[in-house]
Amino acid sequence: MKIFLSLLFSSFLLTATVWKTNFIEAKTEASKDHKLMLVNFSGSDWCLPCIRLKKTIFESDDFNGYASENLVLVNADFPRQNKHKLSPEQKKMNEDLAAIYNPEGKFPYTLLMTAEGKILKQWDGLPDLSDKQFVDEIMQANANR
Repeated sequence: MKIFLSLLFSSFLLTATVWKTNFIEAKTEASKDHKLMLVNFSGSDWCLPCIRLKKTIFESDDFNGYASENLVLVNADFPRQNKHKLSPEQKKMNEDLAAIYNPEGKFPYTLLMTAEGKILKQWDGLPDLSDKQFVDEIMQANANR
């Protein structure tokens, strides 16, 4: 039983994805590793479609399996509750990023882009897609670039 749990936990760690909060560092990593970036603008503690997107797609096995090998993930969060308050530096980074890529303040708003900043695909709001369909759209956008 211990071996089974160890293997299960190990396989989870291998597919776990890490969301970066620094866009510049993410661009550097994407360029170095020849990966695309998926940038998500969210309101993690007030935006219900953002919360559903995270639970139904971003936390799914299909998405995490693909993302861990092919994407650099960036989360630009705009929480409202004091207990989730961002540092002033992080808040400014997110606001600066939104000024460029999300000036209308849409939530959730997700962009697939190259390390050079070319937008390949965008999702405005909660996509009406399964996790597998979402991954398929990313793969299709990558194939068409």
